[in-house]
Amino acid sequence: MKKISIMINGLPGNVARTMAAAGIADDRFLVMPYSLTGQDIPETTTMIGKIKFSLVKPDTRNEKIKEIFAQYPFFIAVDYTHPSAVNENALFYTQNNIPFVMGTTGGNREELEKTVHNAAAPAVIAPNMAKQIVGLQAMMTYAAQTFPGLFKGYCLEVKESHQQGKADTSGTAKAMVGYFNELGADFKVEEIQQIRDPQIQATQWGIPKEHLSGHGWHTYTLKAEDGSSLFEFKHNINGRDIYVSGTFDAVVYLKEKALLKGNKRRLFTMIDVMNQS
Repeated sequence: MKKISIMINGLPGNVARTMAAAGIADDRFLVMPYSLTGQDIPETTTMIGKIKFSLVKPDTRNEKIKEIFAQYPFFIAVDYTHPSAVNENALFYTQNNIPFVMGTTGGNREELEKTVHNAAAPAVIAPNMAKQIVGLQAMMTYAAQTFPGLFKGYCLEVKESHQQGKADTSGTAKAMVGYFNELGADFKVEEIQQIRDPQIQATQWGIPKEHLSGHGWHTYTLKAEDGSSLFEFKHNINGRDIYVSGTFDAVVYLKEKALLKGNKRRLFTMIDVMNQS
């Protein structure tokens, strides 16, 4: 099998570093020594294993992409950058006909989807690349469609804890709120409680200290108005390794879609990926 060239964008960020290291160790992929990064990143290069990555900033990438294409005529971008860069990056990918996996949350998601629909190259977009959580979301979708209003009259509380550097509200938490709304809970995304204080995470939540710099703990609590019943859903993730498998499955899936002649569909989700795995 010919290796798939992938460009891991978001270095030197932690998630991108995890993806790059895993990609280097995976025989299916050729990890390119380039990574799109933010204008405010002081470094121009970073090392992961034995590979020296050139960090490509917004003010140089339109020129740099010509050099990259000369070496790698076809590749798939894996985006784990910053929420503020989501839409700009998606536009860059589509303008240059680059298939991409968008693992970054945030940005204007409606605009993001519109950008892909109008593009020539396909993309996989999901608020969470962990297959187990995607499966949970699929179950929630089924419940919402099959039992609408099931929790009508219940009060919902949503708490999500992530590393201090996470700039936005969890995309997964936002999606879960949507399902609970369909199930009858009256709750707004703005009411999600973000926990970013390491001291609170360690002392009150019990998150292991070694994972304070990389975790995703979510709790969804539903209470009846009279206090007679309570339902609680949790998913606690330590580290970032769980996101690797789903992301790379999406890359392999996307390559097949990108090379499939006559395929007019452009936008795919992790549900599409998992149905084909």
